[in-house]
Amino acid sequence: MTELERGLKHRHTVIVTEAHSPSHLAPTVVLSTPSMIGFMERAATKAVQASLGDLTSVGTHVNVSHEAAARAGETVTFEATLTDIDGRRLEFAVIARVDDKVIGRGTHQRTIIDREGFGRIRIRPS
Repeated sequence: MTELERGLKHRHTVIVTEAHSPSHLAPTVVLSTPSMIGFMERAATKAVQASLGDLTSVGTHVNVSHEAAARAGETVTFEATLTDIDGRRLEFAVIARVDDKVIGRGTHQRTIIDREGFGRIRIRPS
């Protein structure tokens, strides 16, 4: 693992399609809240993954608002910035924009894990 430091950032874009839209709104196509959150999580993961080496991270908390619609064909830019490191816990500021208009923002937390050990965890029924 290389050094994690505040300020690590990742940005990616997505063009809104029917695959990102809630089916109950058809034929209207807009970016759903679950899709927006997923793309925010992807940005956070990519911001730190190169620094984690053989380790990885899993999402543990999301606190975002979905403030405006992104319609079919619009390009949404998702950005995550690492703002805090507390042991294995990472916190990110996340934002989604269409051009200069903010459509979503908030925070996201991830926890660093050992990918191999994580797959072996078994929960016994009570």
